[in-house]
This record gives sequence, C-alpha cells and structure tokens, in this order.
Amino acid sequence: MDKAMALMGHAADDNHCCDDETFTTQGQDDLSISWDELDIDSQTFLLVYAYSYLETMAMTSKRKNAHTLHPPPLLVYDLNVLHKTFLI
Repeated sequence: MDKAMALMGHAADDNHCCDDETFTTQGQDDLSISWDELDIDSQTFLLVYAYSYLETMAMTSKRKNAHTLHPPPLLVYDLNVLHKTFLI
C-alpha cells in the first residue's frame, strides 16, 4: 500500500484509514427471552406468523393434480387437418 500511495503522490503518513487499532466491546451473555417477557402484540404477531408459515408448508403437501382425475376428451375430428393449419 505504501508503493501505491507513493505513486499517487501521497506520503504514507497521510493515510489514516489503515491504522492498526483494535477495540473490544463487552457483550451480553444471556440472550434467551422468555415468552412471558414479550408484550401481547409481539406474542400475537409471532403466533400468527408461525401458524401461517406452517400452514403454507402443509398446503403444498396436500395439493393434488386436478388433471389426473379426468381423462382427456376424445377427438372426433382432427382439427388441424379440418382447418388445414399445420405447424411447420
């Protein structure tokens, strides 16, 4: 990086973005939240969200293909030949 700064015409001392500094922040050790600590709006939202998410997953497995119940109609006339329309 010093070479790049020298090519640009800046001294290495002018670059303050790459200082070798570290810092440590004390974090919170207990992150578990009890259901009783949530207010009623948050409980309602989480319950409805979980219910709707699980219902969408259950609906995909229950879905059946409607075309397997009925056979295709029998062709009385070949319409392509009747109207003389052919896909080339």
